[in-house]
Amino acid sequence: MNVIKLVIVAVGGQGNLLAARILGEAALNANVPVHMSEIHGMAQRGGVVESAIVFGDAQSSIISDNEADVLVGFEPSETLRALKKCHKDTHVITNTQPIPPFTVAIGKGIYPEIQTMLSCIQSRTKSLKALNAFDIAIEVGHVMAVNMVLLGALCQTNVLPFSSQHVRHAIEQSTKKAFLSINLAAFDKGKESVFSGIEKKP
Repeated sequence: MNVIKLVIVAVGGQGNLLAARILGEAALNANVPVHMSEIHGMAQRGGVVESAIVFGDAQSSIISDNEADVLVGFEPSETLRALKKCHKDTHVITNTQPIPPFTVAIGKGIYPEIQTMLSCIQSRTKSLKALNAFDIAIEVGHVMAVNMVLLGALCQTNVLPFSSQHVRHAIEQSTKKAFLSINLAAFDKGKESVFSGIEKKP
């Protein structure tokens, strides 16, 4: 089968690692070969967390620059920072809710304008789907459901080598019972979301 390379980037505490594990379990449930690796950085201090997931008959989980077929960003500036992983046919899904770094909070840095970042991402990739996953997570009942919202949005792209039902089942397997209904609602809302951004014509 064709190899699909997916990169997920987030700020520590956003649930990136759980999202990656769910996708890995969905792939296994669908009998799709999968390789995964993670870079934790200083996640406990709000640092970047990056997961690489390779679906298909690949020998390695390493995704070098210009190799990602899909990029999922939990924070817009981290999505922009990871753009080097993308090529002209990459599909990008990003949360638009910013988490400004400490340097911005103390006046030592300037956070980029959201629309400027989105325009830059869109100009260099095949498609961009941008949504405020934070607001959707709040709507369904818990801020920590941002990762489930983005998984739902990812499934809307139809680029994964398995169905959204495989992902939904993996969420059911991986979620504590107390949070299951919220996570499933967040996943469904992510699938239903209206995105900003347009897909380039071939």
